[in-house]
Amino acid sequence: MEGAAEEVCLDARRHGVVLALPFGQAVGLAVAGGFWPLALFGCFSIAAGAAIAVRAVWRWEWTHFVVTTERVYLAHGWLRRRAKAVRLRAIDAVELEQTAAGRLLGYGTLLVGPLEVEHLSQPKEVTQLVERLSA
Repeated sequence: MEGAAEEVCLDARRHGVVLALPFGQAVGLAVAGGFWPLALFGCFSIAAGAAIAVRAVWRWEWTHFVVTTERVYLAHGWLRRRAKAVRLRAIDAVELEQTAAGRLLGYGTLLVGPLEVEHLSQPKEVTQLVERLSA
């Protein structure tokens, strides 16, 4: 493929399950804020819950797992963008870890060389894609 342009084969976000815990915390703080005897503390509690939810969605939105014809990488961040990449020709092993909940809900952890991507949607299909491209 020398001389060929690098093409994106997959650009995916992590599974939405990563939002469950922060949303639960946000709802808990919002509910607790409604029961505070002092309105000011209740407002702070509700604002903290909203901030937790917004931060979680922001991080989820700005984290992408990308597979190209040349490499696999995980990019995250907005102001300070970071990416960790592995060249496909350097991959000697691809591993998939799934809990029972992960199998049920369709997410897992993909290990591609030194790169670990947690809560990845459709992990079996992604594993097969990476294995096919790295062969």
